[in-house]
Amino acid sequence: MKEFDNTTIFLIDDDSSVRKAISLLLGSEGYEVETFESAESFLSRKRYFGIGCIVLDIKMKDMSGLELQEELIKKHIDLPIVFITGHGDIPTSVRVMKKGAYDFLSKPFQDKDFLEAIEGAITKNVGNINRFKEKEKVLEEMMTLTEREKDILKYIIAGFMNKQISFKLDIAEQTVKIHRGHIMKKLGVDSIAELVRKAEVAEIIPEKR
Repeated sequence: MKEFDNTTIFLIDDDSSVRKAISLLLGSEGYEVETFESAESFLSRKRYFGIGCIVLDIKMKDMSGLELQEELIKKHIDLPIVFITGHGDIPTSVRVMKKGAYDFLSKPFQDKDFLEAIEGAITKNVGNINRFKEKEKVLEEMMTLTEREKDILKYIIAGFMNKQISFKLDIAEQTVKIHRGHIMKKLGVDSIAELVRKAEVAEIIPEKR
């Protein structure tokens, strides 16, 4: 049974019988399902920003599942993909997994295995969304820092002491201490460990030692 509310599964398969069977299965588990008979029809849909995942057939007319995966990567659409196929092979499964697919199932598959893959893909999606939101929040906090504070932050997370930072930037050690306090307050942290973690989330590059 689904764990998260407002969850939508996007099912893309050119076989109507497969779409119907999987839709019924997912619906019985409480999922909202949108079905598409082609990759092109899915791409024409308004972009979705909620919780969900994609169930995608490998072999389809016109644009294949592999080609759609490539297109989604280009468009930075990171909904996890569970591939399903009646023509599975190891090289193809390795290829799609390397490109970020969550799972690869060969038809016919067991309902239990399929639903476990869906639950795992959605859990991954929720984690991605939460990390994105955290990064946005941290970046907003980082924008409150002055240019001098940003410079000092790079030295702090690299492990430089106040005395070393004052020498590097040619400013008084007391000035470094004051800036350090402002940085900690603006970023809402109480320890260097927390500061380093926020800097990592924001992808701040430390100064070289």
